[in-house]
Amino acid sequence: MDSSLKKDFTRRLSQCNPGEMIVIIYDILFAYLDDAEKAYAAGDREEMKTGIRKAQKVLDELIQSLDFSYELSNNLYALYVFCKNELARTMYENRLDGLLEAKKILGRLHGSFIEVARQDTSSPIMQNTQQVYAGMTYGRASLNENYMDLDNQRGFFV
Repeated sequence: MDSSLKKDFTRRLSQCNPGEMIVIIYDILFAYLDDAEKAYAAGDREEMKTGIRKAQKVLDELIQSLDFSYELSNNLYALYVFCKNELARTMYENRLDGLLEAKKILGRLHGSFIEVARQDTSSPIMQNTQQVYAGMTYGRASLNENYMDLDNQRGFFV
């Protein structure tokens, strides 16, 4: 994952509500899976393993965030564990079919969580963060984002 993608995820996380957070975590997961797939295509087995291990850690985070007071969490748990096992199979067989199967399952879940996030109207998780305004100025080939620090009460005071 390159630094511009990390910055994008950081910006999105600082502005998201709970529903959007799950979507962002899925996006991070897919970024790691894409890295593993690219490394496999380039023949770099160690880099592929690194990408898969990072994706498995993201799946662990999704598993730990499940609330088992809802019946749906049991089904999600089973799917996440299956996907982790498929990724492990990809590592020890050195074939992409397990990774592709996990991507297919997680892609369907991702679409569902995107729809749920659209319906979530709660406030952002992080309070007292910089506001990001996009579209106020345009670069030559891209949209520039500006961070406005109009609130001097942001952060910690000692």
